[in-house]
Amino acid sequence: MNKFKNIYRIASTRLKNWNYASAGYYFVTICAYNRVNCFGDIIDGGMCLSDIGYVANKNWLKIPEHFPNVILDEYVIMPNHIHGIIVINNKKNDNIPVDNNIMVETQNFASLQKTSKQLFNKFAPQSKNLASIIRGYKVSVKKWTTINNIDFKWQPRFYDHVVREDESLENIRRYVVNNPINWQDDQENKGA
Repeated sequence: MNKFKNIYRIASTRLKNWNYASAGYYFVTICAYNRVNCFGDIIDGGMCLSDIGYVANKNWLKIPEHFPNVILDEYVIMPNHIHGIIVINNKKNDNIPVDNNIMVETQNFASLQKTSKQLFNKFAPQSKNLASIIRGYKVSVKKWTTINNIDFKWQPRFYDHVVREDESLENIRRYVVNNPINWQDDQENKGA
């Protein structure tokens, strides 16, 4: 930090000495740039998705297709941000069939040809970490908005919390599920 006299460097919010490719539960929040309400509106305590919100939702659900080591837990698309629990599961599956025509997804959701044996034996750690998963997701939504000539940007970075206790996981799940109902009092609600 001394090299740039703290002018150009932003201190990391990541948990020190934690490997973000490690198996575990990760609570993430991803925001639209300047917290602009672009994903839809809360109506009667429920989320009514805009076109961008629909794509954000659809692409969130596709994350495990592109990152086979990921399981999705609770999530919610809000007017200007997304909350979700991502589970990274790195257990090897010894019964994976060898198929030379498997489509493998990269961090930007672009397909590559690989065998299933190559996929599970040489899957680069960088492509399995939390930042790569979020980057791939953000790129997928941004790509759709660019193709459709829609002015949209993500806030740089994202918030994450490594969930290490069952009680914490249950509290976060409750928070995510109840987020639309509590939108009126949410600090992310610019209209509150």
